[in-house]
Amino acid sequence: QKYEFMSRTGEGAYGSVWRARDKNTGVLVAVKKMKDVPATEEVREGEIAMREVRVLQLAKHVNIVNLLEAYKSQSGRLYLVFEYVERTLLQELKGNRTGLPPAVVKSITWQMLQALGYLHKKQIIHRDVKPSNVLLTENGVVKLCDFGFARACDNEASDPAYTTYVVTRWYRPPEVLVGDHYGPPVDIWALGCIFAEMLIGRPLFPGKNHHDQLWLILKSLGAMTEHQLDLLEADPQFACFRLPKPSEIESLDQR
Repeated sequence: QKYEFMSRTGEGAYGSVWRARDKNTGVLVAVKKMKDVPATEEVREGEIAMREVRVLQLAKHVNIVNLLEAYKSQSGRLYLVFEYVERTLLQELKGNRTGLPPAVVKSITWQMLQALGYLHKKQIIHRDVKPSNVLLTENGVVKLCDFGFARACDNEASDPAYTTYVVTRWYRPPEVLVGDHYGPPVDIWALGCIFAEMLIGRPLFPGKNHHDQLWLILKSLGAMTEHQLDLLEADPQFACFRLPKPSEIESLDQR
């Protein structure tokens, strides 16, 4: 093996991430080890991994994590090797429960906008922007990572076949929650949620489930579009959902 696996740093739905060392150069790297899956799921697992590889081969930017190589072991398991970055934004937030310094918030937000602007110009949607997918180097450089849900889009409005199983719940916008068409703005919504979280030290919309997530958003931001309301009424999973009353609306300033 080319790499010495040292410690596991993360676990996701499709694999685990390890801190490793290149045996030839001594350089630290991050290796994503894709999970072994049943034969019936091989295509799905392969699609996720190859999507990430294809996107990262196209996306070369200072604020996007660098994919060094991808290889398969003798057993057929896929490994993705990335530059090693020390910390995540999630770790920073856990260590600063009252929020990050304004200058740090500005720097991270600006760099994230550069990364997302670059991706969107290339017609790529990340679809899973959240604190654990924002890496921070010792010098304060932001690296957006985990492109397993990323995909190309031909225009701003998504194909209706795009899955709504994207974006971690707390960072999911109304159009995704109700099954509406979506596009690059879903990434900007997620960044807005992260921006607020960095300022106040806690998630902006920490929904306990699908219903609660939509309720918290509407309680702060008011009504959805008529089209989204129609989708909401037609969706059986929202059959018992109640829209907030005007007296229950609490603006972000009030919160």
